[in-house]
Amino acid sequence: MKKGLTITIILGILLIFAIGYIIVDEYQEKKQKEQTETYQEGAQYGYEQAMIQIIQQAVTCQQVPLTIENQTINIVAVGCLQQG
Repeated sequence: MKKGLTITIILGILLIFAIGYIIVDEYQEKKQKEQTETYQEGAQYGYEQAMIQIIQQAVTCQQVPLTIENQTINIVAVGCLQQG
């Protein structure tokens, strides 16, 4: 009887550890997903704000310099070119 009781206790403890591991893993996965979503939302917001600023400058008929790595181009609204 003692042997059966000991095995039952050990299996119970292992079951508790397994359930705890699953809960912690699910929690960490959920946290990482939330952080990824927050990062993506921030990147999207930054992109939108950059585009708004470029467009606001371009519609004033001023050249807007855009630089990527070591290359720079100037953009101007087409409507401004047709006015001149």
